[in-house]
Amino acid sequence: METPEKKEISVEDEAVDKTIFKDCGKIAFYRRQKQQLSKNTTYRASLGSVSTEQDSTRFQISSEATKIPLVAEVYGIEKDIFRLKINEETPLKPRYEVPDVVNSKLGTVRLVCSGDTGSLTLTDRKGDLRCHISANPFKIDLLSKDEALISINSLGKLYFEHLRVPHKQRATKGNGQNTPADTFQENQEDLGLWEEKFGKFVDVKVNGPSSVGLDFSLHGFEHLYGIPQHAESHQLKNTRDGDAYRLYNLDVYGYQVHDKMGIYGSVPYLLAHKQGRTVGIFWLNASETLVEINTEPAAEYTLTQMGPAAAKQKVRCRTNVHWMSESGIIDVFLLTGPTPADIFKQYSYITGTQAMPPLFSLGYHQCRWNYEDEQDVKAVDAGFDEHDIPYDVMWLDIEHTEDKKYFTWDKKRFANPKRMQELLRSKGRKLVVISDPHIKVDPDYTVYAEAKERGFFVKNPEGGDLEGVCWPGLSSYLDFTNPKVREWYSSLFAFPVYQGSTDILFLWNDMNEPSVFRGPELTMQKNAVHHGNWEHRELHNIYGFYHQMATAEGLIQRSQGKERPFVLSRSFFAGSQKYGAVWTGDNTAEWSYLKISIPMLLTLSVSGISFCGADVGGFIGNPEAELLVRWYQAAAYQPFFRGHATMNTKRREPWLFGAEYTQLIREAIRERYSLLPYLYSLFYHAHVSSQPVMRPLWVEFPDDLETFAVEDEYMLGNALLVHPVTAPQTTMIDVFLPGSNEVWYNSKTFAYWKGGCAVKVPVTLDTIPVFQRGGSVVPVKTTVGKSTGWMTDSPYGLRVALNTQGSAVGELYLDDGHSFQYLHQNQFLHRKFLFCSSVLTNRCADEKGHYPSKCIVEQILVLGLKKKPSSVTTHSSDGKVQPATFAYCAKTCTLSLKKLSLSVGDDWEVHVS
Repeated sequence: METPEKKEISVEDEAVDKTIFKDCGKIAFYRRQKQQLSKNTTYRASLGSVSTEQDSTRFQISSEATKIPLVAEVYGIEKDIFRLKINEETPLKPRYEVPDVVNSKLGTVRLVCSGDTGSLTLTDRKGDLRCHISANPFKIDLLSKDEALISINSLGKLYFEHLRVPHKQRATKGNGQNTPADTFQENQEDLGLWEEKFGKFVDVKVNGPSSVGLDFSLHGFEHLYGIPQHAESHQLKNTRDGDAYRLYNLDVYGYQVHDKMGIYGSVPYLLAHKQGRTVGIFWLNASETLVEINTEPAAEYTLTQMGPAAAKQKVRCRTNVHWMSESGIIDVFLLTGPTPADIFKQYSYITGTQAMPPLFSLGYHQCRWNYEDEQDVKAVDAGFDEHDIPYDVMWLDIEHTEDKKYFTWDKKRFANPKRMQELLRSKGRKLVVISDPHIKVDPDYTVYAEAKERGFFVKNPEGGDLEGVCWPGLSSYLDFTNPKVREWYSSLFAFPVYQGSTDILFLWNDMNEPSVFRGPELTMQKNAVHHGNWEHRELHNIYGFYHQMATAEGLIQRSQGKERPFVLSRSFFAGSQKYGAVWTGDNTAEWSYLKISIPMLLTLSVSGISFCGADVGGFIGNPEAELLVRWYQAAAYQPFFRGHATMNTKRREPWLFGAEYTQLIREAIRERYSLLPYLYSLFYHAHVSSQPVMRPLWVEFPDDLETFAVEDEYMLGNALLVHPVTAPQTTMIDVFLPGSNEVWYNSKTFAYWKGGCAVKVPVTLDTIPVFQRGGSVVPVKTTVGKSTGWMTDSPYGLRVALNTQGSAVGELYLDDGHSFQYLHQNQFLHRKFLFCSSVLTNRCADEKGHYPSKCIVEQILVLGLKKKPSSVTTHSSDGKVQPATFAYCAKTCTLSLKKLSLSVGDDWEVHVS
C-alpha cells in the first residue's frame, strides 16, 4: 500500500470517484473462473471411497485437469437443513474456514446411505428429503419426496484452486511440482495469480490463487431474494457477464441506486420462493464473493426421440445461481423450508436470531455530523420539547472526541459530558456516541499505546503494524478477529475506563468495512495479516461483524450482564443480527434514495437482520421539505428510525421548515410512538421465532403470485400494510391489497376493501397510506410522552379489525424494556387478544412470564362491525360485570369504547351484544 501523504483529511476522502471501485472485469479470480470454466473441466466423485461417520458422509472428488483430490462432506442438520463442505484433501497449509458465525450447538441428523459406485442416496430419518449424488460427472440433487428442489454442479461450474508452492520456492524444489494446469495458467499474467494490479495498487499473493466456485440450479423457481447489501430491487435480477452481484464490504459515499456493486455489508445468503415452497442457500465464506443469476423460463420441448409419435413435455423454469469466492473453502447450507416461516427459523438456527432491543432504541433518534457542543445538544433537546415532538436518543459523531481519538471527549466542546447525559436522563432519553475501528497513531493516546504494546493491531506483510489514513489521519486498525483484542476492547467500555460515560451512553460503530482512505477501493489491502496469520482477503467481510460483537459485549459487561446493549453498525455479515442494528449507510437526499430504501430494508429483513433502517432525509445533501416529510412518514413504519445528515448540510431538525411541515413530521413521529407496543411485540417474535419485523408481501401471502415482485409496499408484522409515498407532488397512489379472502381497513378513514386487487387511494401531504388487515388486533399507546421512558405506565388502546368471519386475534409483549430479566427470570407479560363470536378476550399467551404492570387498556376500537350493538359489558376475572359506554358509527362500521380501566396483565372479556 502507498505511503499516506501528509494532507488534511476531509469528507472529500469519502466522496470519491466511483472509478476507484472495481467492476467484475477488474477482479482477477472472476476472470480466471470464467475463462477456465469455458473449457468444461469435469469433476468426478469416487463413490467407492465413501466413508460414513457419525455426523457426515465423506467421499473424494477430482478433475482430469488437476488430478488433485478434493474431499466432500455432506451433513444432515436438524430442522431439514443439509450442509456441503468441499476442501482439499491435503492442502499445503490450512484453508480459512469462517469461525464464530454458525451456532456451535447445531444438531446433526444421521443420513441413511444407499447406492453403488455410480450413485449414492442419502436420506433423512423421515424419508422426505434425499440427497442424490451422481459420480460422473459429479452432481448432487436435493429432492423433497420426488420433487427436485436444488441441483449442485449440474452446470459443471465447480471450481477449486489448489494452494501451491510460490514461484521462488519452485525453482529449488526440482521437477514434479508443476501440473499442466499450473503451466497453462501461469503463462497468462493478466489472470492475477500471484500479483493483481488495480490502479496504483499491487496485491501480492503469497499463497497464490485460491478461489472457489460452485453452481446451484433451483428447479421451478424464478423469484430470488437476499444477498444484501446492494442499492437494488428486492427481487434479484438476472446478471450478464461482468455484471454479477458483488459481496465485498466497502465505504461507498453516495452509492449509486440500482447497482450491483458491494457496499457496506455482506450476507451471503439467498432465498428462492415459489407457490408451495421456499428454499435458501447460505454460502459461508467471508472473502470477496460474486454471485451470478440466470433464470431459464419454462418451455415446451418436443421429444424427437419418440419418432412419429412426437410429444411435447413441459419443462419447469429454473434459476441457476453461480457463487464465486476469492478464497477459503466451499461451505454451504441448503435450507429446505418449505414455508417462508420455516426458512427464517432454519437460517436463525444456523446464525442466531435478532437480539432483543432495548425499548428506547425503537423510538426516534436524532443525529448529525456533528452537534457542535453541549450547548447545541441542550438547544436541540429543548427544541423537541418546545415543539411537542417525542424523541429518545441524541447522537454524537466523530467531532465529540479529542482529535478523533475514540473513548475521549473534546475538552472545550464537551467539558462536562456527564452533566449533558444527566440532562437527557431527566427526560428519559439516551446518548449514542461513535467508536470506529481505526485508532489514531499517537504514543500519548492511551488506547493506541496499549494496543500497540500488546500487538493488537492488524499487521502489514512485513510484520509491522499496518498504518492507513482515516478521520484522525495516520491510523492503525484493531484486529477484532483476535478474541483477546475483542476482550480488551470490550473492557474499554467499563465506566471507570471510559471517562465521562454513563449507563445511558450507547454505541455506533462506523467505518468498519474497514474504511481506509487512499487504500485500494478505500479499504484495507488484502495482504494485511490478522491473528492466526490469516490474510485480510480471507475474512474481509467479517471484520465489521467482529467489531460490533466486541462493542455489544462491552456494553453488556459494563452492567455485569444485566442490561441489553444497543449498537448500530455500518458493516455487517451473516449473524450480525445477534449484536444489534444496521443501516443503509451514506444515502443521498433525493427521491430515488427514499424509494430504494424500501427494497434494501426488505432484503436485509429476509436475510435475518430485522433491526435495520435508512437515514431519514438522506445523509448527503439538503432535502426539500416535501421529501423530508415523506421520509419521516415512511421511516416511522420501519424498524430503525433515525434522522441523520452530513457536515456542511443545512440544519434540518424537524421544526426548521415552517409550522405546516413541523406539524406533519410531528404527526409521523407521534404515530410511531403510539405504535411502539405493536413494534416491540414484533421484535420479541423476531427474537424468539425469527419472523422479520418488516416483511415483503410474499412472506405473508406465499401463494399469491402477484405479491412476489412487490417492493413499493410491505407488511409491518402480519397486521399492517404500509405503502409509503416516494414521489413528489403525489395525489393518488395504486395500492395492491393482497389476499382474495382478506379485508383491509384504511387505518385513518376506516374505509375497507376486499383483498386481491389494486385500489386507487387519494393522498395529500398528511396522508400515510397504512392499512390494517382484517383479523388482526394491534395494541397501541393512547398517549404519547417526551420519550419511551415517559410512557412506561401510559394506557393502551386496542385496534381490532374484523375479518370476513367477524373475528380477530393479536398479541402484546411487555417487559421492563431494558434488562435481561425477561430471559433470566421470566420477567415479562405475553398476552393474547381474541375477538370471536362478539366477545373480546384477554388471556395469557405464555404462562412462564410474570411481570407487574400498572398499565390499563382504556380504549378499544373495533373496525368492520356491521351492526350497532345494543349493549357492551366488561367481565373481569373475579366475575364482576360492568356496562361500558360506547359509540357506534354506521357509516364506517366502527365501534369505539373509551374510558375503560381493564388491567393489561389480567384476564378479562368484553361482550358486544
